[in-house]
Amino acid sequence: MKIAVSGKGGVGKTLFSSHLARMFADSGYSVLAIDADPNSTLAATLGFPHPEKIIPVSEMKDIVAERTGTTKEKTEVYFKLNPKVEDLPEKYWQQHNGIKLMVMGKVKMGGGGCYCAENVLLKALVNHLLLQRNEVIIMDMEAGIEHLSRGTAGAVDKLIIVVEPGRRSLETADTVKRLAGDIGLKNIGVVGNKFHSQAEKDFMKAALPGFDFLGFLPYDQAIVDADLAGSQVVGSSPAVSREMKIIFDKLLAAQKAA
Repeated sequence: MKIAVSGKGGVGKTLFSSHLARMFADSGYSVLAIDADPNSTLAATLGFPHPEKIIPVSEMKDIVAERTGTTKEKTEVYFKLNPKVEDLPEKYWQQHNGIKLMVMGKVKMGGGGCYCAENVLLKALVNHLLLQRNEVIIMDMEAGIEHLSRGTAGAVDKLIIVVEPGRRSLETADTVKRLAGDIGLKNIGVVGNKFHSQAEKDFMKAALPGFDFLGFLPYDQAIVDADLAGSQVVGSSPAVSREMKIIFDKLLAAQKAA
């Protein structure tokens, strides 16, 4: 399965992605987690040692220069549009507790200098991972789908948008759904996170009519406490773990029925 996770910053995308990766790994699957969020915290949430030392692919200047035909000092006008990336996963992923991890870094946009070479390398690498790798891939993205393209949309089995009971979060979900539709990505689900009451669950469902809600994860102070203490976040809340198992089983059943 190839699963992409999106949503507004702070809604709990990384926590959800971490639980999902852990459940697939514990069930015997080969799992590759991709951190494509500029606020890279997936490694820490999964309990990888020294996550602050992991260098995002987009910041590996030597690799960017070598594979795109540019220089480390500046980005050239001309560069390779199809850089070789097939050997990069095994060289640069990190492994811990049965999960492989690659940190991508940000897809740079215009206005802040030319970052075309980095973008081309990241896009080529994501294309390879989604189209060629035969394993479970969990992709934790920012509040959009910048790392995906029309060419990779067909490889994504499910785009899951994480929302919380807040207007901006729900508006982001609508935007992500529209952007996904533009590239042909139609299999979209929603997970409600950090709800305190049935009223908040009802609010999220009413605000997103027509969306397929896969489940709801309750707010639990135990997760906040674990994060503040630097402890293992995944599994720190039995209530969240129970609901995650329901979502996990639902995803497996849908995949088998497809």
